[in-house]
Amino acid sequence: MSNSITTVNPTTGETLETYALMDASQAIQVVEASHQAFLDWRLKPLEHRAKVVKAIGEALKAHKEELADFMVKEMGKLPEQAYQEVDLCVGICDYTAARGPESLADETRSPSNGERGIVTYSPMGVIYGIQPWNFPAYQVVRYSIANIMAGNAVLLKHAECVTGSGLLLEKIYREAGLPENVFRTLVISHDVSDQVIAHKAVRGVTLTGSDGAGRKVAAKAAEHLKKTVLELGSNDAYLVLDDADLEVAVDTCVMGRVYNTGQTCVAAKRFVVTEANYEAFKERFVEKMNALQVGDPTQDGTDVGPMARVDLRDDLHAQVEESVRKGAKILCGGQKPEGKGAFYPITVLDNVTPGQPAYDDELFGPVAALIRAKDDDDAMRIANDSRYGLGGGIISKDVKRATELASQYFDTGMVFINGFGVATPEMPFGGVKDSGYGREHGGFGMHEFVNVKSVIVVKE
Repeated sequence: MSNSITTVNPTTGETLETYALMDASQAIQVVEASHQAFLDWRLKPLEHRAKVVKAIGEALKAHKEELADFMVKEMGKLPEQAYQEVDLCVGICDYTAARGPESLADETRSPSNGERGIVTYSPMGVIYGIQPWNFPAYQVVRYSIANIMAGNAVLLKHAECVTGSGLLLEKIYREAGLPENVFRTLVISHDVSDQVIAHKAVRGVTLTGSDGAGRKVAAKAAEHLKKTVLELGSNDAYLVLDDADLEVAVDTCVMGRVYNTGQTCVAAKRFVVTEANYEAFKERFVEKMNALQVGDPTQDGTDVGPMARVDLRDDLHAQVEESVRKGAKILCGGQKPEGKGAFYPITVLDNVTPGQPAYDDELFGPVAALIRAKDDDDAMRIANDSRYGLGGGIISKDVKRATELASQYFDTGMVFINGFGVATPEMPFGGVKDSGYGREHGGFGMHEFVNVKSVIVVKE
């Protein structure tokens, strides 16, 4: 087994950097140092923690260019989208700093068995996060800032291919005034990661990744009776209903499929279009997808960059080929390119039916699956005919009805109406079914890893 990690630029195939892996004893030293830091951090007033979180946001803003450059080089993100990601991270810090003290403040209640009751949201300890590569800054900020605000210490195991981004975030947090060891990045193997989960100082584990990885990490945490929050994959359906504005539908669905090169958990992946609109939508959608330029993200005119790694590109191509073998039809793209880099053409599949990877599984890249529905009711049935349930969308001129469908019938954690979105600090983020459990954002993430403690004053 290698004792180092080497990062590679997916645009050029060139080696970026090599990082030494920590062995088990080094990792455990960091865990124990984080626990000691937690013992002090948990006692800091909420207002103090909020000031530090706000300062982290300012530091992220100050390092925007540097952090964006790492994302472009390590996973091929378009620079404009890298800047948007940093802006979102700053927004999370600002929102958490503003809302955290109120959200985590003690509550007074009137218990029947005493004169006064206090509900306190007590920090738990060290929270361990295992994060993916597709949003190298946001995925980390999303869970870490909520837990830092809550008074916990935070550890990060980032995806290997974005190791540099993870280490830079640790530096930024420290520069902003976060005490030493309250946030640390662990450069470790999966075997050492299991030992971190088992350590008694680690009180909670959160993972963003595939449902397969979620099952493994949740099982390992469950062995030690530790709470988990899981944000896993999805194959989000976007419904184009009978009364949809086709221009809005096409624009929304194109953006929803190719943003971040299609490597987004909550991206639009399955396009469920009613019979009334199917042929017209298909023609316009394929035309618009075909017109997009795939290439070097640093070059003007590039709409879609490379995928993050060659092996991920090859896995996606295998899913496309399997879908075609089982009856899907390629309308554009579908050919794996030769040469350097992890590029994959924008691909649209027609005749997508159950039993194909394009219908059943998550296509984590720029491949769209078109699915024909008889009518609006059938479209909703198809949307929910999935083991996943992270996000989805509805395109309809009747916003009231679309909102009702979203709130009462769509079996997902998030639904977008007449547009595509990824995440926002104000609204909860998370899924159901094989897309995981637990919520982040909107104040909910600050309550996931706290001890909701009852203090009852029987007699004053």
